[in-house]
Amino acid sequence: MSKATREPDKLSFTDKCSRLGKRLKKAKWRRYGMLLMAGRMLGLIALFSIIGIGTAVVSTAWDWTHPAVAHAQEPSAATTAAPAPAPDPYKSATAGDIINPLNTAWVLLGAFLVFGMQAGFTMLEAGFCRDRETVNVLVECLFDTCVCGIIHWGWGFAFMFGGGNAFVGWHMPGDPTKSLIFMRDVSVLSTYGSSGIPILAHYLFQFAFADCASTICSGAMVGRTRFVGDVLYSIGVSGFIYPIFGHWCWGPDGFLATMGSQGGFLSSLGMNFHDFAGSTVVHSIGGWVAIAGAIMLGPRLGRTFKRDGGGTPMLPHDLTIAVIGGLILWFGWYGFNPCSTLSIMDNVGVGRVAANTTLAACTGGLAAVFVMWFRTKKWDTTAILNGFLAGLVGITCPCYWVSNVGAAAIGVGAGVIVIFAMDLLEHWRIDDPVGAWPVHGACGIWGTLSLGLFASGEYSAAGSSPFGVPQIVAKSPDALTGLFYGGGMKVLWAQCIGSFIVCAATFAAAMAMFAALNAFGLLRVSREGELMGLDLDQHGISAYPELALALSSGPTQSAPTSAASSPKLVSAPAS
Repeated sequence: MSKATREPDKLSFTDKCSRLGKRLKKAKWRRYGMLLMAGRMLGLIALFSIIGIGTAVVSTAWDWTHPAVAHAQEPSAATTAAPAPAPDPYKSATAGDIINPLNTAWVLLGAFLVFGMQAGFTMLEAGFCRDRETVNVLVECLFDTCVCGIIHWGWGFAFMFGGGNAFVGWHMPGDPTKSLIFMRDVSVLSTYGSSGIPILAHYLFQFAFADCASTICSGAMVGRTRFVGDVLYSIGVSGFIYPIFGHWCWGPDGFLATMGSQGGFLSSLGMNFHDFAGSTVVHSIGGWVAIAGAIMLGPRLGRTFKRDGGGTPMLPHDLTIAVIGGLILWFGWYGFNPCSTLSIMDNVGVGRVAANTTLAACTGGLAAVFVMWFRTKKWDTTAILNGFLAGLVGITCPCYWVSNVGAAAIGVGAGVIVIFAMDLLEHWRIDDPVGAWPVHGACGIWGTLSLGLFASGEYSAAGSSPFGVPQIVAKSPDALTGLFYGGGMKVLWAQCIGSFIVCAATFAAAMAMFAALNAFGLLRVSREGELMGLDLDQHGISAYPELALALSSGPTQSAPTSAASSPKLVSAPAS
């Protein structure tokens, strides 16, 4: 191609120089060039001005909000010879003005996420139950949330997080003259201990946890519990079982929280019980209340078991909303675990906890679904759903102290355990429609004990810091180190003792509570009411009125039937 026919954007460097020379001979091109150069120079001047002004503003703002640091950096006659180190800005007089509000916002975000898990629990239970007891699940979950919020404000928070003795609290930590009962002596300026978090914000976060523990147990009891019984056992769990046993582990002077200390419980052990976000405190307590309720109620009418020649458990009526509920729970767990640091300043710890939470959920779901595939050659929906929930429960206790590899291994263990725990319930003839005990009870124990195996020895046993102080203390005496990382049996023994005490006490207290309700005829609905369905018997309405009308008028082409809602299954005799 000749130069004459060459495209303008493909001119050679020599041609471009020649063209520039010809244009500069013309006045209009010279004016255009001058304007172009002036515009670019003004742009550079504006850019450097913005950078300079911005730097000055940021520097001035830092000096104004951190006077201790600014004064420490100013040279003086006294410090010229031997300059003193600058004070820690996180412990300066402005810490309360900057760090505490950020940490409070972080805790409130966690409270909102964990509270959102109630939508997940409600959908999960409603999906796993039969269509004729869906309204009962909806009302029970809503009522339980309202009751728990009032009770935790009234005395649950005080019992659990107040100062008192080794078994129960009641007053402001460090100030016995101020009561936490009904928040009587709590002002808008009251903060919880040294965390800097307002007590009312901490209450909201912990109420969401308490609500989860209370809701867990309802899943194992759907389909045959009187609504009055639901209300009464919710009061028992939210008001007494959860906060009192939780105080043992998380209270400022709980005997498991101080275990191993001089003059404390088992002082010779030299190690206290650890549960970062609640594998024991929330999930094991909820799971063992659940199995106690299922045992006391007995199986649903028509439920048969494999060892008696029966078939599979009663089918869930809507797996779609069950799976969506499970995913909502997974999302809420990012408030459950990372926000339990109580400080966004510990950004390294928060990131590690969130990553560990994700890995355990993923490996738990995969492990469970593959176990079921090897058994049945089918990719089971409930297996992967309960598997990732089991992984989340398992990682809740050790999430701060384990590595990513440890978290993945813990998830695999939980995914396998949840399947075999379901087999145990089938063998024991215990009817748990949603798998509450396998997911929360069995895997809560696994998660608690796994800390004694997988704690990597890299992070402080005290956990997170509200001031963002790095908690990487590898190989120091303060590091929490499990058996697989050369730490010996000390951590594992502490976890075994704490888990056994809490689970045994919970099961015993729950059995006594349910036995009392059963003795007064307040626990299980009548046979007629169960055959009719709890929605109509207890609430007078069906969740699916069109389906109910279609079934009552006889089978038609437009009336869908399923194993979960067919009249044959509804009227089946008790096993």
